[in-house]
Amino acid sequence: MGPGGGVFARGATPGGGPPPAPAFYAEEMTSDPYQPAREPLLRHLIGEVLRRERQAQERTLKDVADAARISMPYLSELERGRKEASSEVLAAAAGALGLTLADLLALAHRELAGPPRIASVTSLTSRRNLPAHRTGEALLLAA
Repeated sequence: MGPGGGVFARGATPGGGPPPAPAFYAEEMTSDPYQPAREPLLRHLIGEVLRRERQAQERTLKDVADAARISMPYLSELERGRKEASSEVLAAAAGALGLTLADLLALAHRELAGPPRIASVTSLTSRRNLPAHRTGEALLLAA
């Protein structure tokens, strides 16, 4: 059944388009090697770091929120990657955990970067490498 019937093909949405990508990713993942891989959203990375550091210190949301002078629900939203925090709020949350803003961003960077994955970047400008509609795009080669 289609619209009005309540049953849709796997992955289909009532509007007929593809289902939305998970909120964690900025772009949809694809098996096409010429399409960029999904990148995690910075707010999710920072939220994961905040939560991991808080839990490593065996501290409660309330304790850290009070020390940072932000509301407990707001800190929870930050940790879950639901809110884009200002640099002042991030600095306060980091400070409550005994970190600087630079420490927080460095930890998020390490999580984002992971081990090196790119061996080289090749500019593809000839038709012998790509179909005509792909000429001029760059290809990232995985190590």
